[in-house]
Amino acid sequence: MSDSNRRARGAAMLQKVYAGIVPVPPEGKSAFADLMLEQLFAEVWTREALSVRDRRLLTMGVIAALGETNTWGIQVRAALANGELTAEQAREALIHLAQYAGYPRASGLLPVTEEAIAAANDAKS
Repeated sequence: MSDSNRRARGAAMLQKVYAGIVPVPPEGKSAFADLMLEQLFAEVWTREALSVRDRRLLTMGVIAALGETNTWGIQVRAALANGELTAEQAREALIHLAQYAGYPRASGLLPVTEEAIAAANDAKS
């Protein structure tokens, strides 16, 4: 597959994964972003063995363990927007992750989770 096809495939998957929340970076502006689109989103997120929801939950686990609050918020917002998680499931994921990643990390993600749920509820009304 040519780089332009991989980039287009990666850009489409990025839009799908993040429900339009994360903009597609302009081509050539950042080697990091180009590589991310052409590898992570074109080659990894598109593999058929795991669903996007499965990949999202795995990603959320890593993000929670790292305590990455902003990235967690993006993932929760996208999961809610894509219908991959309900508000109850997002909260339950955080409860489950607290047991493995630790309460201090998980408690820092709680306000971001509730903000994402409130924003999703506002978008529905």
